[in-house]
Amino acid sequence: MALVPYEDTAGVGLQKFHKPLATFSFANHTIQIRQDWRQLGVAAVVWDAAVVLSTYLEMGAVELRGCSAVELGAGTGLVGIVAALLGAHVTITDRKVALEFLKSNVQANLPPHIQPKAVVKELTWGQNLGSYSPGEFDLILGADIIYLEETFADLLQTLEHLSSNRSVILLACRIRYERDNSFLAMLERQFTVSKVHYDPEKDVHIYKAQKRNQREDL
Repeated sequence: MALVPYEDTAGVGLQKFHKPLATFSFANHTIQIRQDWRQLGVAAVVWDAAVVLSTYLEMGAVELRGCSAVELGAGTGLVGIVAALLGAHVTITDRKVALEFLKSNVQANLPPHIQPKAVVKELTWGQNLGSYSPGEFDLILGADIIYLEETFADLLQTLEHLSSNRSVILLACRIRYERDNSFLAMLERQFTVSKVHYDPEKDVHIYKAQKRNQREDL
């Protein structure tokens, strides 16, 4: 059974989700992501936002070498895998039901000398935050994690807990519904938010957020 239902699944776009493998080239590596729509639904396919965010990281938009990063709602783990290949120490997270699948993709796509830089760990937003130190990460990554309105408050609480005044949050998303804009408005109450990239072909935006007390406008 799918983790959550997804409304934007009509038409020819669905076909790519039913392929057992999705192949990409990032950081001079061929990455083969196993997909399993039938068993895990949205958590087990590569969404366009993950591809756009991975491309943005590869462009050198942020310094990843030695960086402590976390990917939220990682699903297949593509973004976290790319971040690790680019030099970050990455904690790649999702709900417990998706972890085994996520771990298999991470292990299959990271060379042995890079695997120690990537840890797969459970994180259900707003719940088991005690197993993460406050402000633990330099970089927080999320691709297409803004879609269920009932998760917005928990996601905000999680972003607040994991980030410090120096942390950068990068969220890639397609604005599908008015509720997506509602989340961005909620985010702006606690963070300084700016749009840093837009892919017109895939219609995916990347937003950068930092805690407001880091640098208030003068």
